[in-house]
Amino acid sequence: MKYELQLIISGKSQVKHGAIIQATASYLERSQSTSDLVEEGKHFKKQETDCLILYVEKNALWVTDINLENYVSEGAEQKVYLKDGKTVIKLNDTIFYNSWIDYFNNLLLNNYFFPDTAYQLLGFYKDNEVLYAVVQQAFVKATEKTDLDVVKKFMLNNGFINTRNNDYFNPELGVILEDLHDENVLTENGILQFIDTVFYLTDVFFKL
Repeated sequence: MKYELQLIISGKSQVKHGAIIQATASYLERSQSTSDLVEEGKHFKKQETDCLILYVEKNALWVTDINLENYVSEGAEQKVYLKDGKTVIKLNDTIFYNSWIDYFNNLLLNNYFFPDTAYQLLGFYKDNEVLYAVVQQAFVKATEKTDLDVVKKFMLNNGFINTRNNDYFNPELGVILEDLHDENVLTENGILQFIDTVFYLTDVFFKL
């Protein structure tokens, strides 16, 4: 599984709705290799964002048809809008991530582990000088309250150890998954639906 995930993150293997995400991340990776975006392993988010905007303009990836009247809710990192009865649109400013690449990796990991709630990157949106990724996701309607003990058991069965509160770590893969509280994991007809994931890759992930 680790090797399969490495291929997906590197863009060498496919995952559901992964093509645009992988292409955009690959562009940023190439840009970093020929620029000063990386210093001592740290991403400079502002320069990375400027680089991403150039890519968005070049590839006509601006999204301009979001119906802001269909606002549903928002958290610290994103705003949610109802698109129709089956899908929602989410605007994410990547505040939880040190870099845009980290955010794109999160999308790819989510789509691998939870294909039923896979993110489709539609493009980007800018408001008050803030750049947002625009993703589409299946609309999930909770039919019952989520039991966090059930979430914990599910995660453990899939190799993720509960580290604290609602945060998990898979030591074999080197993957962190955080913030799995009952608003980010809904229960629909007895099935857990992961609608808001926060994945991070550790150095262990990149080791063979």
